[in-house]
Amino acid sequence: MIEEAGVVVTVEPDAVWVATQRKTTCGSCSARITCGQGLMTSLASDKKPHLIKISTDLLLREGDQVTLGMPEELLVRSAFLVYMLPLLAMFISALGVNALNASEPWIIFAAVLGFLAGALWVRYYSDRYIDAAAIQPVVLCRQIAVSPAL
Repeated sequence: MIEEAGVVVTVEPDAVWVATQRKTTCGSCSARITCGQGLMTSLASDKKPHLIKISTDLLLREGDQVTLGMPEELLVRSAFLVYMLPLLAMFISALGVNALNASEPWIIFAAVLGFLAGALWVRYYSDRYIDAAAIQPVVLCRQIAVSPAL
């Protein structure tokens, strides 16, 4: 289970809105000054928290710190769908047109169409199942705030 900390921002009757902050390990890396990934992360990452609506039966209040969870296999399946499906559609369409002994421009055209078709299928699939309970993160627990002893 992949876990992430968040703060409850709004409480609704059957759900809560949780704010999470994108984390990066680039700040602790010794090569962050010369690394292109660190530069891109610092330029592209927004400092605003990401809001997620999560259905839960827990009694939570605004300001509660919670731990969110998501199964690893869901992340792997989603990454495969988003990254690999358009590429597989591209290669299959290009190889299919190549098998017909078409010229190179037609093969390239078929590859682009296959990639776009795969990307559109991913978009359709994600729009159709965006609210499915099986792909939503869950609130695992409310974190207990411990005040330091003086």
